[in-house]
Order: sequence, then structure tokens, then C-alpha cells
Amino acid sequence: MDVFEAIKERRSIRSYKDKPIEEEKLQRLLEAAHLAPSAKNRQNWKFIVVKERKIREKLVPACYDQEFIAEAPVVIAGVANPAFKWYRIDMGIAFEHIALEAVDLGLGTCWIGAFDERMVSDILNVPENLETVILMTIGYPDYMPTPIPRKDMNDIICYDLYR
Repeated sequence: MDVFEAIKERRSIRSYKDKPIEEEKLQRLLEAAHLAPSAKNRQNWKFIVVKERKIREKLVPACYDQEFIAEAPVVIAGVANPAFKWYRIDMGIAFEHIALEAVDLGLGTCWIGAFDERMVSDILNVPENLETVILMTIGYPDYMPTPIPRKDMNDIICYDLYR
């Protein structure tokens, strides 16, 4: 699958089949994140791969009761040192690499930005000087949502100056 096709096919998946992710596919996703660019090549990140169901269940209340987090066979947490200015952008790039590679592998993902960062960090044993920036669920989609409408290109693109 080419990259543009993966971009077009990517959806936020909130319902997963009860099927584990093959280890080679999981490693491929982690390698995609590993290859992401980062400011000054600091690679200011740590990826916590949560497979243990009991830990995923503990994450549900910390994620404002989004039950599908426990249903996904894998949740990946992105942790970074907030002392480095571009840590959120770097993490976003790495996780988008994961999301697009997942499409190519027949997997679905969902970005989780709504969570209590301190609660999640406590559950995952993240040191206090670091920040849990993002969570992502990963698994085989139980269904594929239809594409959502997008704004017209003319409404979002300007050339040379803001208009």
C-alpha cells in the first residue's frame, strides 16, 4: 500500500476484535516509531507497550471511562522529557508513523488525548520528571467507520499570506 492510500484509509477505531496482534506486526509498528524524525535527533521518547489486560483496565478510568481502551489488545503510551521544546511534535510524528504503518498491516488505531496525565503516569510507573504525552490503542478493527466529511480545500489552504 502506498503512503497516500494509507492516509486515505486511516480511521479512528474504537471497537476491536478479540484477537492478539502478531509479534512481528507489533515490532514493525515500533520500528516505524523508532525511524521517526525528531528535533536535533534527540529521540526524546520512550514507548510503553501495554499488553497486560489488567493494566489496560486500570487505564480506563484514567482515560475518562473510554472502555475500548481495555478492549484493544495493545495500548502504546508515548513518554517524553518536557524540558525539550519540541517533545510534543516529535511524539506526534512518531505516533503518526505508527498509525499509518498500522493501516498497511491491516490494523486499526485510535489516538487517545483525553486522559488524566498524572493518573496514567502513575499506573505506568512513569517518573515524575517525564510526561505521558499520548496514548494509542491498536488492534484488529471490529468494523471500519465510514469516512467523515472534510472541509473544502479552498477553506483551509492559503498561499503566501493568511487570507
